[in-house]
Amino acid sequence: MGASTRRRRSGIVRTAVALLSAALLVTGCDDGRTESKAAVAKPSPTRPAWNTRPTSIASLGDSITRGFDACSVLEDCPEVSWATGTAVDSLARRLLASPQTSSWNYARTGARMADLPGQVRSAVGHRPQLVTVLLGANDACRRNVAEMTPVESFRADFKSSLDELRRTLPRTQVYVAGVPDLMRLWSEGRKSVMGRQIWKLGSVCPSMLADSEAVDAAAKERREQVAKRVGEYNAVLRDVCEQDELCRYDGTVHAYGFTGQQLSKWDWFHPSKEGQAELATLAYRTITATRKPNA
Repeated sequence: MGASTRRRRSGIVRTAVALLSAALLVTGCDDGRTESKAAVAKPSPTRPAWNTRPTSIASLGDSITRGFDACSVLEDCPEVSWATGTAVDSLARRLLASPQTSSWNYARTGARMADLPGQVRSAVGHRPQLVTVLLGANDACRRNVAEMTPVESFRADFKSSLDELRRTLPRTQVYVAGVPDLMRLWSEGRKSVMGRQIWKLGSVCPSMLADSEAVDAAAKERREQVAKRVGEYNAVLRDVCEQDELCRYDGTVHAYGFTGQQLSKWDWFHPSKEGQAELATLAYRTITATRKPNA
């Protein structure tokens, strides 16, 4: 072998070594033990699956969930509650094998969103698979519009309640109903002479129902302020709920067109037995949907 040939082969070897060294520096595989980024990448966490057939329910909320004025005047009637009632085709009856022993109603007539944390604490001991929340009408139904719950306070109380539930029951599902359309209830109830007389007593949602026959600019503005605040409450419920994979917000409750037949014959504002049954149907549809409905 000639000297020139040996020099050419030596140059080729040096070039190959240099290229190999550069490749090792780029890939980081200096000793064969370092893994590539693709090899060490962690898989994305699996989203929790929604169970369309929960086996236990705890219901939280206000007079609507207590069946107030559905059976007799100025009294709760939880047996016809849309959520846990046993005398109507309630959510519990539709979902549970034993509604009497697997559902609990911690709603309270007159409750506002500030009361939700306490209701959550009462419910978690049962470790329910589903918690229902229908709350917010009383935050808007005050003596006047100035006393309505501020939106940020409403948000803080709702979020802290959901956070507290999650600390104890991270896998419990939550169904959140929108606040009903109070303007719609006014427009339907005012058709009844009896309803208008009851409203004059001032005990039923005065911010919306006071001077129910007045249609002057001031009365219209007052009602519109209440309706706007309800819309803001529902936006909060939807926003906070959407941040939780196991929470479903149901806007159809606010959108539902309640008629006089579905309102209490004593106050023409709370749901009658028929109205409670309609609420149960709306909730059942949202909870048993295989995909998260659009709010």
